[in-house]
Amino acid sequence: ALLFVCGTGAFNVKSISNKSRTSQLRMSETPYDLAVIGAGPVGAQAAMVAASPPYSKKVVLIDAPRASGMLMNGEEDLSIGGPTGLFSKALRDTSKQIKVSTLRGMGLREESVWNEVIGNCVDLASSNAQDCFRQLDFCGVDYVRGFASFPDSGGSKSLIVTNEDHSIQTIRAENTLIATGSMPFRPEGIPFDGTRIFDSDSINQLSYLPKSIAITGSGIIAIEFAKIFRNLGAEVTLIIRDLIPRNALMKIGLDKDVAATLVADLIRSGIKIERGAQAASFSVPKDNQRAPIRIGLEAKGGGPRPHGMDTEIKCDAYLAAVGRKPNTARLNLVGAGIQVDEYGGLKVDSRLATTAKDGNVFGAGDVLGRPFLASTGVAQGLAAVTSMFGGPDKDPVRVSSCLDDDKLCVAGDISLAGESFDPTSLAANPFAFPTGVWSSPEAAYYGLSSQQAIDLGFDAGEGIALYSECLRGRVFSPNGLLKLVFEKESGRILGVHICGDDACELIHYGMELVKSKRTVQDLVNTLYSAVTFHEMYRIAAMAGLDEAGARKRRAAAGKALAARLRQKRAGD
Repeated sequence: ALLFVCGTGAFNVKSISNKSRTSQLRMSETPYDLAVIGAGPVGAQAAMVAASPPYSKKVVLIDAPRASGMLMNGEEDLSIGGPTGLFSKALRDTSKQIKVSTLRGMGLREESVWNEVIGNCVDLASSNAQDCFRQLDFCGVDYVRGFASFPDSGGSKSLIVTNEDHSIQTIRAENTLIATGSMPFRPEGIPFDGTRIFDSDSINQLSYLPKSIAITGSGIIAIEFAKIFRNLGAEVTLIIRDLIPRNALMKIGLDKDVAATLVADLIRSGIKIERGAQAASFSVPKDNQRAPIRIGLEAKGGGPRPHGMDTEIKCDAYLAAVGRKPNTARLNLVGAGIQVDEYGGLKVDSRLATTAKDGNVFGAGDVLGRPFLASTGVAQGLAAVTSMFGGPDKDPVRVSSCLDDDKLCVAGDISLAGESFDPTSLAANPFAFPTGVWSSPEAAYYGLSSQQAIDLGFDAGEGIALYSECLRGRVFSPNGLLKLVFEKESGRILGVHICGDDACELIHYGMELVKSKRTVQDLVNTLYSAVTFHEMYRIAAMAGLDEAGARKRRAAAGKALAARLRQKRAGD
């Protein structure tokens, strides 16, 4: 949920409807200090920060939820203030709460089962959206539902807004922040229809629970949806171009052991993986929605697959989750003199300012390209506001520095603009932000992998703790691991990698260990509360200091877990 407090003290929030205040805006001739285009987490939080002390600026937030393909429930915008993955997160949470097989066993019709699932998702998303509108209202941010673009006149101090009733108005603003996010990359040759063939945004419009689904992709979004639909009882086939699934996950930054654990879980849960393959053809029945889609498969790069490999998949639905690109194409950036890269990403300087002729247009979030994360986008949005209006005790262009003899430079303050906000540098910096994969189980990492540490000249060691080695994991969630990467000589922790329940929460403690230059010996001497996953940090540190003994303990824990699972299956 979006959390932000404007000002101080107790207050009463009046009820606010999920609608634009267009009529009020037409009456105002005073320019806004800031117009924000896009009401995702980046735009919404940036608007509230600019409208609140110490800035207290006059701000308007402009959004076109229907145009962006985001979540709608009738006239209610469910996506405001939420990340692109809001639907998948809500669906993931619902899949953990509702057992579809039980509902089917009760004799409920498929429509009723899906209504139960999607109803939960709508409730979760609606709660977040209503909270965001309350906060915007309290902060005094004006909200307009309409499509904004720059005029052809060549200036960048006004925006042309086409409202949902097709009326047009001009909004003047001294500064503009573009935070329109990203959109799915759509490969050619795939007949997307939003009914049975989806991308990672249009899947939000899914109106039924498929009994089988094929998913192309090996990144975070593909893995998340594969586990979601499997948990909802669907037969899932994952189509990946790489011959080795673990390698595909390592390419997006996961540690080799974390990647192997995720792949093992995919297979254990019954997800079929078509390796070294790509979708080549689609046959979608037009007159019979119950007839299966037929997807022809070919080898990576084209040509027939090796003998014995499947050449066709039959399924109820298909999802292409093969990456995203900045959503900037319809803003008429040329009219304002704003340059973009080959993917449509805004070109910005160290202040996050674009090349707009008037020097007053900034960008933040996915519109700048990778890493396409809400957390980094929000930080960029706050930095852009600081660059526009300055701030107490903050130099908006200050860049943190490291000592010359420090090979491991945990540099920069993510809340400030500067060289660390260059999109390319940000995406390549393993210390800029933690990364989480919201699959089941979760995966997360921060800092260096063993290979990255070696490449930087460190004599790196590893310490691994299995979830089954700590009491909470052994009893409640035994599958998973936590790994520490450290410098052998000093014991300094260089990276943390986790796969298992609550990994996306646990990683933040690991991030602080790396940033504060803690050592594995520090963890061995630290007392952790009993029956918590955090005990694994101490177990992993001990393993790093006693590799031979740790291997024996992990082997014993693995055998005990295997025996327990066999006993459970026999009982079932």
